[in-house]
Amino acid sequence: MKTLAGPASLEIEIKRSRFIAHAARVDSLAETLEFYESVADPSATHNCWAWRLDHLYRFNDDGEPSGTAGRPILSAIEGKEADHAMIVVTRYFGGTKLGVGGLVRAYSGSAAKCLDQAGIIEIQERVECYVQAGFGWTGQVYSALEACDAVKLSEKYTDTGIEVRVDVAESMVGKLETLLTDSTRGEATVRKSG
Repeated sequence: MKTLAGPASLEIEIKRSRFIAHAARVDSLAETLEFYESVADPSATHNCWAWRLDHLYRFNDDGEPSGTAGRPILSAIEGKEADHAMIVVTRYFGGTKLGVGGLVRAYSGSAAKCLDQAGIIEIQERVECYVQAGFGWTGQVYSALEACDAVKLSEKYTDTGIEVRVDVAESMVGKLETLLTDSTRGEATVRKSG
């Protein structure tokens, strides 16, 4: 998943109208509302926004002509393939009308520049797994965990051996299984939690 590296803000002036864009990572519907409330200015002419959160997305033109603000902001988010991201663009009207095309360019441009300033990072989905092996395979288990950048969450000893609960990138689970199968002659097992 790609998301924002950090929050960002920027201000652009176009034909005497001020556009202030704010971007941040959001991980829940509640966070989208919190972010909006933290950056929107009730005294501004418009506070237009868009967010994308997994398979959900929403946008709002806040009084601008339909399709000239919220959708272009969302298009900027989608153009960067960002997820768990929200942008609010606040406009202070400067007295000169920009027209439909001008509004689309102003909102999408300020959103895209704000995303560039925030930066985009790739986040690996992680899963929790349980690794079980006999006592004689403890060294091989630790070596495989290290090779897969797995984070040990807990460890316990049972009557038959060791059980380690780990957090590992989902893309590394197959490699972990292969390493453990090869190094323990198939005696170690990996199972995903849940």
